[in-house]
Amino acid sequence: MKLFEAVQPAVPVEGTDKIFPVHRIYCVGQNYAAHAREMGSDPNREPPFYFMKPADAVVRSGATIAWPSRTANLHHEVELVVAIGKAGKDIAATATLAHVFGYAVGIDLTRRDLQAAAKAAGKPWDTAKGFDRSAPLSAIRRAADIGHPESGRIWLAVNDAVRQDGDLSQMIWRVPEAVAELSRYFELKAGDLLFTGTPAGVGPLSPGDRLAGGIEGVGEIRLSLAAR
Repeated sequence: MKLFEAVQPAVPVEGTDKIFPVHRIYCVGQNYAAHAREMGSDPNREPPFYFMKPADAVVRSGATIAWPSRTANLHHEVELVVAIGKAGKDIAATATLAHVFGYAVGIDLTRRDLQAAAKAAGKPWDTAKGFDRSAPLSAIRRAADIGHPESGRIWLAVNDAVRQDGDLSQMIWRVPEAVAELSRYFELKAGDLLFTGTPAGVGPLSPGDRLAGGIEGVGEIRLSLAAR
């Protein structure tokens, strides 16, 4: 007998009646040179670094979410998200795309004040990155339908004012490389998501803000923050 029914986090698959059950959420840090510079780092080609969010941090596009607790400096980061559809470990970069089911538009919500404090103290980022409802996500579009985007506009607007406006071609580590390197640390499973980093222009949000973002050829996402 089950003690309780656990809810499986999932997001819709565009153009179908199917859903994509989420296993784990991985994120690449500072994967666009301009964003690395605005965060005080010097971008280079050292191996990418990763952090994680819980699977149930996923929020579907169109939602209104409450202001997160314990922060006075919530930031937006729009990202291309890779949906893994085939398990693998130690995958060669030339073989990674066979493991990709599709792509989505995500927003990595970040409690920047908590992240700054963690960085200064040499502590983990979990409370800054892995909090409730910190991973809004659009519907997933299948790679079989759209291919594997290597370039295209990626943008985010707050209350109709564009703040982030870049191109996927500006990634330091492209999708095949980022997935291959991740698979050396973890055995990837169908249902995993990989947030691939954000372009420059990240900034603070306020209660009541309306967010809209998109990636050319992939889709769009909308999100609202509830008023206090």
